[in-house]
Amino acid sequence: MSKMNAEDDVLVLVDYQARLLPAIHRAPAVVAAAVMLADAARALGVRIVGTEQNPAGLGPNTDEIRRRCDVTMAKMHFDACADGLPALLAEGRPAGQSPGVVIAGCEAHVCLLQTALGLLDTGHRVRVVETACGSRRPTDREAAMRRLQAAGAILVTEEMVVFEWLRSCEHPAFRTVLAQLKAYSPGT
Repeated sequence: MSKMNAEDDVLVLVDYQARLLPAIHRAPAVVAAAVMLADAARALGVRIVGTEQNPAGLGPNTDEIRRRCDVTMAKMHFDACADGLPALLAEGRPAGQSPGVVIAGCEAHVCLLQTALGLLDTGHRVRVVETACGSRRPTDREAAMRRLQAAGAILVTEEMVVFEWLRSCEHPAFRTVLAQLKAYSPGT
């Protein structure tokens, strides 16, 4: 699998819904990692797609996530692909060219897992940012990461993503993104 590439990748943030986050283990750290990723993506011109599971019933994503997304897709299936995510990711791209997907979200063992598996099934290169994924129970999150890795997803951290997207300290956005990384506190 090739390196992540800011010109070809899309960041997908799955179901960081404010009403559900209080039940997520280490939610502040999970959201902080997703926010840092989204801010770096924005600085590097990477499209950001959010999803919300049944927002009429469960409410919207937390404002920290929602305002950073270029588009937020409402969904009813646990696998966002069943609600049209692949078509949304293909918008503005030449026919047959699917983007690489960097994905993170909640709950890791339900919506994140099923969406990432759906993306793998549709031929996308999938990188799961495990540090920005959460579930109510740590064991569910860990099982999801093992299953995703066995299915062909590559597990990464937020810093792995950001530095691969940058490629070089000579990148025009390097200082901006480096400042974001320094301000980010993964232990929060």
